[in-house]
Amino acid sequence: MATATWHGRVLATSDDTLVVEGNHYFPPDSVHSEFFQSSDTNTVCPWKGTASYYTVVVDGESNPDAAWYYPDPKPEAAQIKNYVAFWRDIDVTDS
Repeated sequence: MATATWHGRVLATSDDTLVVEGNHYFPPDSVHSEFFQSSDTNTVCPWKGTASYYTVVVDGESNPDAAWYYPDPKPEAAQIKNYVAFWRDIDVTDS
């Protein structure tokens, strides 16, 4: 079971994450959407495609662009479409 937390709040939990390049990608239905706000940030990965970002907000505190996902990944990364990964002090544990 993988769990993503920030400031004591569970952002996502799943036994069905996909690990890509050392990052747990959480299925969309495992993410607690009330903690996420869309961001205008995009980055490009040569093999996965264009990533979109979320700002994580917990108890009024924001962690800009701390979560990302691929809404339209390249064919090589199709399995992670809309799955969410984390960084920037988000704690991801796998038990």
